[in-house]
Amino acid sequence: MKRATPAALAVLSALSLASLTACGGDSGSDADSAEKPAATAARERQPTPEERLKQLVITEADVSGMKVTDADVASSDNSEYAFARSPQEVTVEKPVCAPLAHAMNQLPLGEPQADLTRSLSSSLNEPFTYVMLTTYESGKAASAMAGLSEALDACAGGFTAKANGNTSAYDSVTAEEPVAEAGDESLAFRSTLAFRGATHTVHGQAVRSGDVVAVYFSVDGMAIANARPSDAELPAAVVKAQNAKLG
Repeated sequence: MKRATPAALAVLSALSLASLTACGGDSGSDADSAEKPAATAARERQPTPEERLKQLVITEADVSGMKVTDADVASSDNSEYAFARSPQEVTVEKPVCAPLAHAMNQLPLGEPQADLTRSLSSSLNEPFTYVMLTTYESGKAASAMAGLSEALDACAGGFTAKANGNTSAYDSVTAEEPVAEAGDESLAFRSTLAFRGATHTVHGQAVRSGDVVAVYFSVDGMAIANARPSDAELPAAVVKAQNAKLG
């Protein structure tokens, strides 16, 4: 069963409140009247977008043998090494390709209400997988996915992204089968890039479940740093575990 969207929850909350008001009157004790505001407030209290994502995001309890790190905190601690800290800092020679640049640099797609990122790896010498969750107002999650899908179609020949003096040149982008189908829609891709004479393949996937989008991205940072060819596949266990939490 699909989870109700925040808009639907708001309607249900409004209907409940209207029913309580309609049933009001002079009957009942003063004690009952005093309890109603507190009870109504408790029913209406919904988690903030940030709180909701923290409840949904993958943890070490969900994946055996992998360390889960708050990548948002790690990025702020090492901000001088980050490609960019926000999508607004990124410029792309082909603007249509911007969603791909964002997805491959742990930057949110579209116009989210909130986002958070976790990095996972079984060891420092293994590829890292990043999981970014974003939540949106009604309709904007689908728009974010549409933008990423358009980028996949338009940017097969590659593109270059720049931010804060950093340059990332992607030689090609190819759509591929998702590691695990889930949610209302999903898409996956791989991209190649060259660095110091070595070719690297990175993989990504995006899944939309209602108004939440999960973006998965795997990269072998040690191989890139040491000029070793690499092909960082998305671990199915990670994708399936996070997809399961999205419902």
